Amino acid sequence: MATTTPAPETHREQKSAGMPGYVHHESFPDRKARVEFAPHELLENPVDYSDRYMPDEVTRDHAKRMHYAAYRMHVARTAADRARWKDVYIGLRDRIVLGNRKLIYRAVRRRMALPNRAEDFIGDCHIVLIQAVAAFNPWLGIRFSTYAYTCLIRALSRLSQRMSTDWLTRSTSLDALPDGEPRGRMTNPSDTGGALQIPIDEFLRQDHPLLSDREKQILTHRFTLHESPVTRTLEQVGKALGLSKERVRQVQASALDKLRRALNPADYT
Repeated sequence: MATTTPAPETHREQKSAGMPGYVHHESFPDRKARVEFAPHELLENPVDYSDRYMPDEVTRDHAKRMHYAAYRMHVARTAADRARWKDVYIGLRDRIVLGNRKLIYRAVRRRMALPNRAEDFIGDCHIVLIQAVAAFNPWLGIRFSTYAYTCLIRALSRLSQRMSTDWLTRSTSLDALPDGEPRGRMTNPSDTGGALQIPIDEFLRQDHPLLSDREKQILTHRFTLHESPVTRTLEQVGKALGLSKERVRQVQASALDKLRRALNPADYT
């Protein structure tokens, strides 16, 4: 009858007194662990993974030694010993982060819901990756790349939703946009609180069916969107497109009404 080797006993130790939490392995208190998890050779002879992924088995080995270093921090009897093991812990943690940072770009490319915020996402994802490294249990048999990538995708989903909600709450309502001439000329996109740049951009894409090409042109020129450097009056837009001032106003009113209905359907049911 086949026998299976029981999984090693591990549990998570919480942060304490400015020291990081870690995954405690049952063998850490043994003298043999000092040899098995000795991290110094890895730090003294580093391998550059700047142009490729750190292999999973290497990541797993680094993570085991990193958690051992955290354990030694917690049981250190002197401040100097504690500081030495803290440096080891941070060194191993950073090696794992740098060796797996391409996961960030892969995740951001997949979840590029807001392309103009990619740099913000990448910066936030570095923090998520650091947290994933600290929380990863290398004794469970899970691939770090799978675990970290899942953490990144979930974080990006939350970040995208939070950013969209935040922008919408700070944006000028469509109801504040006039169907005719605005009371004051809007010469900068920020004058609209970003409402036209972020929530409405989707509807101004060439392939989006909601608005006609003429409606997209008029909104672009009237409210300083995309390539238009300044806001144009109804008369100026009419001359550019070969339309009367009144016709431009009618098309603009129709376009804004479509947008209001698309973005606030509950108000029209």
